[in-house]
Amino acid sequence: MRFWKLSSALLVAVVCAGSAAIAQATKNPRIGFLYGGVSEAAPARVNAFVEGVRETARLEGRQVELVLRVAEGDPARLPALASEIGTSQVDLLFAAGPAAVRAARAAASPTPLVALDLESDPVADGLVSSLAHPGGNLTGIFFDFLDFGAKWLELLREEKPNLSRLAVFWDPGTGQMQSKAVETVAGSMGIRLQVIEVKDFGGVEQAFRTAQEGNAEALLLLSSPIFGSTSGAIAERALRDRLPAITLFPEFAQTGGLLAYGPNVIDLFRQAGTVAGKLVAGARPADLPVERPARFQLVVNLRTARTLGLTIPPALLIRAD
Repeated sequence: MRFWKLSSALLVAVVCAGSAAIAQATKNPRIGFLYGGVSEAAPARVNAFVEGVRETARLEGRQVELVLRVAEGDPARLPALASEIGTSQVDLLFAAGPAAVRAARAAASPTPLVALDLESDPVADGLVSSLAHPGGNLTGIFFDFLDFGAKWLELLREEKPNLSRLAVFWDPGTGQMQSKAVETVAGSMGIRLQVIEVKDFGGVEQAFRTAQEGNAEALLLLSSPIFGSTSGAIAERALRDRLPAITLFPEFAQTGGLLAYGPNVIDLFRQAGTVAGKLVAGARPADLPVERPARFQLVVNLRTARTLGLTIPPALLIRAD
C-alpha cells in the first residue's frame, strides 16, 4: 500500500491493484474511484469526494481506502481500468462521467455504484427505475440540463449580438442529448453550428484547427470529463485563437475562459462523496434518491474580455457570481 498526500489536511490511502494489502481483511471502507479526466485535476476532486464520504459515513477513526484509476482524458482506457477496480474487492465504486459509468457497470455489476454524470438522463437511459427510487445498485448525481443550451447561447449573444457562426466541441461518449438540444436552440436563434467531435484530450488541438477553418466566431464546450478536467489548457488555446468561449464548468472561466454557467465541479464531487458515505454507513443504492446539483454559478472573466476587445454588458455583470 502507498499513501498519496492529496492536501495538507487530508491523507487518503490509495491502494494499488495487485498489492498484498488487497487480500487483507480491513474495516476501512474500500472505494473504487474511476475518473475519465487527467491526473492533474484528480487530487482536488478526490479530496472533495473523500470529505463528502467522511461527512456521512460515520467512520469513527477509520480511514478511507481508494482504488484510484485515471484515464488521462482517454475514454478508451476506462473499461480496462474499471476491470482492475472490479478485481480489487471494493465495497463500492464511484464513477465520474457517462463513459466511466458504463464501464463501471459492465465491470463490477453487483457492486454498489455511485455515479456523477452530468450528461445522461438516468431514467431514459435505463440506469435507474426512477429518480426517487433507483431500484438497483446504482444511484448518484445526475443533471440532464436540456435548457442550459439556451442559457449558453443567450449569454454568448449578450456578449456578441451579431453572433452567427458557433463552433461546438462535443464528446461523442456523452451521447447526443446535449448536442441535439443546442442544435434546436441555435436554429431558433439563427446561429449556424459547427459541431466538432472530440473523442479524447488528444483531439482538442485538431478541433481548434477545424473551428478556425470554419471561421467560428465563438466556441461552446458541451459538458464532458475531457473538457472539465483540462479547462485551463482549453481556455488558453481559445484565448490564443481569440474565440469567446463558454461551457458548463466555472473552472473554465476562472482559469482564462470568457464565460461559464453551471454547477461547481468540486462541490459535485463532495456531494457525490456524501452519497457514497451513506452507502458506507449501510444504506442501499436502491433506496437513495438520485440527486441534482445544488447550486449554479455564472462566472465572467473580465481580463479575458479585455484581451478579446469585448465589453461585458452591465446586465450580465450584475447576474455574475
